[in-house]
Amino acid sequence: MPPKLTSPRVRIAAVVAAAAVGTGLYAAGAATAEHSVPRTDREIPNLTHVTDKIKAYYGDTVDKDGQHYASPDSNYAQQVKGIRAKADRYLDRAAARTDHGKPAIVLDVDDTTLLTYNYELQVGFNFTPESQDKYLKSTDMDPVFGMPELVNRARAKGYTVFFLTGRDEHQRAWSVRNLKAAGYRTPTNKAHFYLKNKANPPAYLPCGAKCSTVEYKSGTRKHIESQGYDIVANFGDQYSDLKGGYADKTFKLPNPMYFLP
Repeated sequence: MPPKLTSPRVRIAAVVAAAAVGTGLYAAGAATAEHSVPRTDREIPNLTHVTDKIKAYYGDTVDKDGQHYASPDSNYAQQVKGIRAKADRYLDRAAARTDHGKPAIVLDVDDTTLLTYNYELQVGFNFTPESQDKYLKSTDMDPVFGMPELVNRARAKGYTVFFLTGRDEHQRAWSVRNLKAAGYRTPTNKAHFYLKNKANPPAYLPCGAKCSTVEYKSGTRKHIESQGYDIVANFGDQYSDLKGGYADKTFKLPNPMYFLP
């Protein structure tokens, strides 16, 4: 289990040694589960090398303004393509069912529907709420490859689409703007787009402003299903997006850039 850290969004430098065994990227000399605290520097992957591998995985592309983008030909894009194909087939089969309530899908935002890669490179994988605000105010993130097509296709088949993100409520307008610009043709009003509201948490979350990611997301999915919906599929790039139940099936999108407990 990764060490418990104070920041809710654990950055790459803090988790890479703990995650190395699970990803298989650094099997030789990596810290094992028994040695979660490295005994020597040789057990810790070099951070520069980790960053280089991440950039190669995303097919790092730089435009004339120095902005970094993931390539549609990258291994990342190919992995997402395979996941999307499985999800499309599953949603097609599930759409024919008549034994559930109103069919719905739930999707996280960052690195599930919108790709944070350029932002992460800009801040050196060092997330802060201030830098995120500054970026979201002025810059639209690219969609995760193929996800607008999946979402729009699901909606056309009768699924109600819900977005569920850990972004703060004050970021709603920027997030809605970006989702529309990225090609998501689905309602993004408050009934269909849930953001975290620490100032005025909803009554359906018993944990209030102190919810963990799992409590917040599973509690919100429970609320959605209480309205007569059956969440046929739940999509997220973090396991904490997917834990806690209230979904028939989950789909995990790849993200080697950060870990959210």
